[in-house]
Amino acid sequence: MRRVSARDRARSGGPTGRTRRRAAGITAAAAGLLLVAGCQVLGNSSAAGEPTGSGTVTVTAPPGVADAPLYIAMKNGLFRQAGIHVRVLSTKRLPGESSGALVRSEVSALTSGQADIAFSDYADMFYAQQAKPSLGLKVMANGYDAAPSVMEVLTLPNSTITSPSDLAKKIIGTAEPQEMPFSNSKPYSLDTIATWSVLSSDNVDPTSIKWHHMPVNQLVNALRTRQVDAILATEPTIYQAESVLGAVPVLDSATGATANLPLDGYFTNAAYAKAHAANLAAFRAALLKAQSDASMKTPVQGALMHFARMDVQTASLVSLGTYPTALQVTDLQRVANLMFNFNAEPTGSGTLTVSSMIAR
Repeated sequence: MRRVSARDRARSGGPTGRTRRRAAGITAAAAGLLLVAGCQVLGNSSAAGEPTGSGTVTVTAPPGVADAPLYIAMKNGLFRQAGIHVRVLSTKRLPGESSGALVRSEVSALTSGQADIAFSDYADMFYAQQAKPSLGLKVMANGYDAAPSVMEVLTLPNSTITSPSDLAKKIIGTAEPQEMPFSNSKPYSLDTIATWSVLSSDNVDPTSIKWHHMPVNQLVNALRTRQVDAILATEPTIYQAESVLGAVPVLDSATGATANLPLDGYFTNAAYAKAHAANLAAFRAALLKAQSDASMKTPVQGALMHFARMDVQTASLVSLGTYPTALQVTDLQRVANLMFNFNAEPTGSGTLTVSSMIAR
């Protein structure tokens, strides 16, 4: 991977391309909000042959880019058409935990029955299951896959860092670790796993870099004040860094072995999956309809403005990954394999067999 040129940034959604699309993006986002807000519920029963459920399904998921289809499905009445009422809980940390320990709260919500489904990143949930198999965590739908420009290492425009090799011995700011423990000698999040993979392919030793974790909302300021030499970020932090600081990408973490890498999914536990198979099937069917709709950016922009409270410009110009309409076990296994390759799984646990975690 080499430094992204101005021409490539324009093509892949960097600052140059985003500036050129600004007017069109704002118009599209406004239209998207009208589209999402104006949809009417067609009824409370599914079309013939489609899965149906009953009662309430509680989901823990913070509104954002990755789970926008969940909110599209709610707004468009797709869950009600499938016979279920979906209630969303904001993810909260447990008492005494750091602000980064959200996955542990999601796991706790699943095991305690406070939530039936949790939206979370694969690496942390895989780690939690390997560390404690009795949790019985199950993947019931794939939510969000990587695409170019959705996970990047960025620097200031006048930085001496002009290629991945320049990152050696530098400080990179990253989001706080969650279920996976922090270590400077191995990755501790899905973001760092993907980045270590790309660095290694560029013959850069990731352990030569000092990884400095902090709350996500502090990354842009840390780069601005030069507390760090670069930041590893996802959207909308990437867009904020580019628009506020003129930050430029040095490395795209979703290339090569990590291209199209599954990032986030919907999890349940074995007990709920067994007792409420119909509800899970109904939820999945409605969600996949919304994820199909999300192949067009307009509905996503509307959801980001309405539910994630993004302003028009940010919702219009953030780079999006892909919202898959099928769950491919071989794709999810790539995450587990990367965790094993970079020693990011619980000590002595070996490579996770993801097929054992699929809710059938």
